[in-house]
Amino acid sequence: MSKILIVDDEQDLCEILQFNLESEGYEVDTANSAEEGLKKLNSQHMLILLDVMMEDMSGFQMANKIRKELNNDVPIIFLTAKDTENDMLTGFNVGGDDYITKPFSLKAVMARVKAVIKRSAKSATAAESIIDTFKYKSLQINYETKKVLVDNKEVQLTRKEYMILAFLTQSPQRFFTREQILSQVWDEDAYVIERSVDVHIARLRKKLGIIGENIINRTGFGYSFDNN
Repeated sequence: MSKILIVDDEQDLCEILQFNLESEGYEVDTANSAEEGLKKLNSQHMLILLDVMMEDMSGFQMANKIRKELNNDVPIIFLTAKDTENDMLTGFNVGGDDYITKPFSLKAVMARVKAVIKRSAKSATAAESIIDTFKYKSLQINYETKKVLVDNKEVQLTRKEYMILAFLTQSPQRFFTREQILSQVWDEDAYVIERSVDVHIARLRKKLGIIGENIINRTGFGYSFDNN
């Protein structure tokens, strides 16, 4: 049974989502603020449904704290009335896995929840089957532990940044289009724009320092990790 945490300051919405998710067989915890959500979050939660616009700490701030301070890669689906491209990019930049705009249908939410949990479980299973490491100059990647080292110092990457790096380094010299990266990292059933790939790779390059220059882009071909 998958356990889900709902964080939204609208108590009525929390209750509606909780009822419908529990009817689908999920175990559900709820919180009416980001601060309460952080206290309730534990290793058993396989997904967070997270409202963006809350008092004091916003959903974006909570997600950023989960990823950077807690180093937790639990999937996050944002629920929000903010639907501009910049808002969506902000959501993905702080480690969101999907983005649902309000008002939404409960059927759409249920479908997204199932898709994200299924994709997350599949990624975890695939990761467990990989035991090799990748080494190039000062870069070391352990695909089993998902640790990335540069000059023997661990680089803190978001889940999406790591998945992109792992995807590119497992087939060095091969070019992948933005669409292929989206399909591999986000899956086709998540609403994501191709610009998100550029944003994540720009951040990844910055975190990797000089090694980041080996992630190259070729117009008309896409992105590749050059290890020549």
